[in-house]
Order: sequence, then structure tokens, then C-alpha cells
Amino acid sequence: MVTSTMSKELSMTTEGHIAALERRHQELDRQIQAEMQNRQYDDLMVSALKRKKLEVKDELARFNIADRH
Repeated sequence: MVTSTMSKELSMTTEGHIAALERRHQELDRQIQAEMQNRQYDDLMVSALKRKKLEVKDELARFNIADRH
């Protein structure tokens, strides 16, 4: 049985996790932009960063879908 206190704690934990994911997404975007400013940027590095950014975006989308149900 889930009490209102447990529900609030879970909600706060989820909100904190979402906020951390959003910060991570922004940081990855900054890293990608910084790497691409370099004349001889590493394509593999940029691809890896973009892949990580997409993984974070997908996880954020899963939270948005779960919130609707």
C-alpha cells in the first residue's frame, strides 16, 4: 500500500532524477558544441556524445510517458 507520504517521496525522487537528466542533456550539448568548434574535432567523440545525449533524451521521454498514465 502506498501512502501519501511515500507517494510524495517518490515524486520528489523522480523530479530530482528528471532534473539531473535535463542537466546531463544540457552538459552533453555543450560538450558537443565545444568539440565541434575545434578545427580538427574527433568525429568518433562527437558521435559518442550525441549517442549519450540521445539516450538521456529517450529516458526523459519515458518519464514523460509514465507521468501521463
